[in-house]
Amino acid sequence: MPEFERLFGPLSPTLRGLIVSMILIPASISSLAAGPIADRISRTYAISLGAGLYAIGSLLQCLAGFGTGRSGGLAMLLLGRIITGFGEGIFLSPITVYAIEVAPGKQRGRVASLVQVFICTGVALGYFICYGSLRIQGSLSWRLPFAFQALISGVICGGCFRLPHSPRWLLHVGRKVEAQLALETLEITQNSTEAEKEEILALHMEEHIARSRAGFKTMIEDAKLMFRKGAWRRTSLGIFMSGFQQLTGVDGLLFYAPVLFTQAGLGSTNASFLASGVSGVVNLVVTIIAQFYTDKWGRRPTMIIGNGLCAASMLIVGVIYASGVNSTHGGQYMIIAMIYLFLISFSSSTAITCRIYVTEIQPITTRAAASSLALTANWLVNWVIAFTTPLFLARSSSGPYFLWGGSTAFAVVVFICFMPETKGRSLESVEMAFETLPLRELTNKVSHRRGYVNDETTRREQNVDIGQNM
Repeated sequence: MPEFERLFGPLSPTLRGLIVSMILIPASISSLAAGPIADRISRTYAISLGAGLYAIGSLLQCLAGFGTGRSGGLAMLLLGRIITGFGEGIFLSPITVYAIEVAPGKQRGRVASLVQVFICTGVALGYFICYGSLRIQGSLSWRLPFAFQALISGVICGGCFRLPHSPRWLLHVGRKVEAQLALETLEITQNSTEAEKEEILALHMEEHIARSRAGFKTMIEDAKLMFRKGAWRRTSLGIFMSGFQQLTGVDGLLFYAPVLFTQAGLGSTNASFLASGVSGVVNLVVTIIAQFYTDKWGRRPTMIIGNGLCAASMLIVGVIYASGVNSTHGGQYMIIAMIYLFLISFSSSTAITCRIYVTEIQPITTRAAASSLALTANWLVNWVIAFTTPLFLARSSSGPYFLWGGSTAFAVVVFICFMPETKGRSLESVEMAFETLPLRELTNKVSHRRGYVNDETTRREQNVDIGQNM
């Protein structure tokens, strides 16, 4: 924004990447502790704590530069982003865990996808708030978005105290009476099958109570549980999925959409901001529609097909830039169309399914910790993408798209081989889906088919021999 540059000066690609990505490293650090915090003080209080820190950080960013000049203003801006990052790392994982745990099995995908719907709402509102405030004279033009962030996160911080605790967490820590009340308040038992009710109440086991009373768990203890025999495959898959979610390039597009649309041929700042806002609306609309089908499509086909389209669209954009076709009007329109195809594919698949799947495949003893570890991988890869994208684009207009498309294509292969379906299963029975991985099933089918063909060939040869002997 012009008013931002008037105070802080034009940003180099390195400084631009640093400011944008500064929120991500603190988030990756604090997200490691988010699981133990959520297990210790509850999902809702962990969300409140993180949102409170986020509000403080946003307020510091809003006030950056008042009476301090460029250097002092940049220091305050970066400090605010660091605190904001710590807050987001704490609250983001427990939000998904809470949504997963309070939803009946048949509606779990739809309930959990509401988290992504509101994330997309925030992204779309952010674009249009910035587009509107761009016209305000004075520093309020860039301070207003930070003020909105502080207000919204403050509401979350206070509002969480009115939410009931997760009944699964209450059972996990031995508070059975409160858990029964929470189940009734949330109407989980009314909307669950009899088998799921029994599984929920079966969580009231001595080993869970003893473990929760042992005190604040260390990360080493969590790691032992997450990577023990029978659990390490689920933990590893969750970390991979969460990390490669960012290697699709989605945050490269969301963070630098104005830059990318300008590069694709939209000349003015207003046009690029407006195009970015349209992408935010498309993202939101597709997410709202997709959430109604999350529990019908299935996790596995959604991830495979959606990421396949994401990979294809990114690779096509890379080819257009590498071949020089982007200098033509047709090439520019094609680039913009492929960016929108990517957003539609991502919003209807990975954006919703990845968060749900990574959380639901873990048992109650490691759900918060494993989800936090997976989110840490997400933050770290996100930081690499956010920091390097402007540097990468300055050197190569096609390189980032080839990287994102190739990484996503590799992820599709991993999903085909190692991602079993969990749709319709209760949280307590999901681990049965990992008893036989898709790659093993495919190998068994091929072996069975090969054996069948060999048997048929042998029978035919025997029949021929018999005929000749006769």
